[in-house]
Amino acid sequence: MEQPSNLLLKLAHRLFDNPDEEAKFIAALVHPQPFSPSILWCQNLPETPPFTTETPTSWQPKFVDRLQVGERPGQHALHQAGAFYCLDFSSIFAASVLLTIKQPIPLVLDVCAAPGGKSIFAWKALQPDLIFSNELIGKRLGMLISNLKRCQIQPGCVLNRDTSVLAQMLKQSMSLVIVDAPCSGQSLLAKREKAPGCFHQTVINKNANRQKRIIANSAGIVAPQGYLVYMTCTYSPEENEQVCTWFLERFPQFKPVEVSPLSPYRSNLTTIPCYRMFPQEGLGAGAFTVLFKNMTEGNPTQLIRDEILCSGVWYQHKNSFMSGSHNFS
Repeated sequence: MEQPSNLLLKLAHRLFDNPDEEAKFIAALVHPQPFSPSILWCQNLPETPPFTTETPTSWQPKFVDRLQVGERPGQHALHQAGAFYCLDFSSIFAASVLLTIKQPIPLVLDVCAAPGGKSIFAWKALQPDLIFSNELIGKRLGMLISNLKRCQIQPGCVLNRDTSVLAQMLKQSMSLVIVDAPCSGQSLLAKREKAPGCFHQTVINKNANRQKRIIANSAGIVAPQGYLVYMTCTYSPEENEQVCTWFLERFPQFKPVEVSPLSPYRSNLTTIPCYRMFPQEGLGAGAFTVLFKNMTEGNPTQLIRDEILCSGVWYQHKNSFMSGSHNFS
């Protein structure tokens, strides 16, 4: 992408009041620069660090390293051994809102899970009793299962269901639901990748409508006092802040949660506490994230073990399907 399109210029003007930031944002997409790779440690760090790392950010999880540009962690033997998972630092930013949750989180559902990064983050950060990783697109299941197995994410269950089916099957049962929503993928341009039509309003509206359907279905899966996190890797307000406004208007039992460590990244496009990373900041290609809590009182729905097992395409456990007070009936 050598020259900014008129659609990109219009979007940049909507996103930024400061002309300098607007220009830097456009330049980050037109002339993308390399970002530092990052890794999430699934196992204990080795005594001798295998990579040269950058200084951690103030909000960076302790189990994440941001590496110097030029490091190739995916080619290291520890990667094949499942010691760590490679992912964009923007994904770390988006998932870091989960560190705000202090209460026990026994059940987690990642509704758009492939290739598995957010599921792995939630497993490492929250140590749930069981994690469900759902992926609707069948051809992406192999990649998801492979990553979860390699990183020894257990106990867990992989599902292949539309969110409308999950809303019936898992009604008001999950302590946390992760919605890493399909989007127009505008941040791909900051990584020198292609995203045809990503600034076209038809593409943006189509994605926004799909995102609203997914988050609406997901709302019914969240247990009383449970959490829902919504995130994208795109910039358009229609897919981010406007989805949040739409969601809160229709599901007033949910309240947005302030994430203090990310306060410098708070969006200025809404009064809702949601957070953005932009590529011109030099950390990652870009992300949007927000954490909601279901303020409804009550107990979570107890799941039926056989129904879940029959719906899973892959299942792995340590000692039993569940443990403690959350056993399936």
